[in-house]
Amino acid sequence: MLLVTACYTFTSLSDKYAIAESRLSGNLFTFLMCASMSVCLALSLPFQKIDFQCSWQTFLGIGLVALCKFLEFQMSALVLKELSAFDLKAWMGVTLFVSYCTDVCYGAPLRMIKFMCIAVTAVGLALVVRSRQGRKIQYRKILLPLILYLASKYGYGLVIKAFTPYASSAMLLLPAFVLLTIVLLPMVKASQLRDKRSSVCKVVLARVPNTIGMLAENAVISISLTSYSFIQPMVLVSLFFIRLVRKERCSVPNLIGSILCIIGLLAFQSVG
Repeated sequence: MLLVTACYTFTSLSDKYAIAESRLSGNLFTFLMCASMSVCLALSLPFQKIDFQCSWQTFLGIGLVALCKFLEFQMSALVLKELSAFDLKAWMGVTLFVSYCTDVCYGAPLRMIKFMCIAVTAVGLALVVRSRQGRKIQYRKILLPLILYLASKYGYGLVIKAFTPYASSAMLLLPAFVLLTIVLLPMVKASQLRDKRSSVCKVVLARVPNTIGMLAENAVISISLTSYSFIQPMVLVSLFFIRLVRKERCSVPNLIGSILCIIGLLAFQSVG
């Protein structure tokens, strides 16, 4: 989880710049993500355990992974035009309860202490979101993309957990990314790549730690969907400390919310 947090913190800041500052379109951003991560995943295959069953379940899993990642990349390109990387990670708190209930359905014991830890984290995330309202975020513009983004993040974890008995996570991801790259290729113009080459390079280079983080994330998913859902709040906490190091202004609700997130995260992991 710590490895994923480190990788995703870096890529969150990089992608926020590429999207918000350079105004990369959703199609271009998704194409760059899928094409570069296809290469990274392919290069990582010799170092992984490969498992692939030629069955309808495997191909269904690949299709669902492609759908989840398409929605995630497309919606993040829209949402990050209004929200900061910090705000977006805070909204991921809504998936915590759903993920824990899913783990319980998969056989994990139901423990009220864990629900309390999740509740503390969720309250902290709500305070973080609330404290940013002064920035006049136009949620009406991004409400549907935000909902779809959250659904795609939860759905991805659910798909990986459900379909890894038929194929390893890398063999679900790689065909899905290749498929998306082929579908999006006709929508990308060479002039777009040339005119925004600086942002294109940042997005592509950031996919190296992104791929490492994704593979580690899949390992977390195989153990617990709830732990997977906690990764994004952990990224938020790391972004909070980065802001403190930069001596950026922090409101009282933001500070309290971030502290509650830290308490909830540490308590959840400590109770086992």
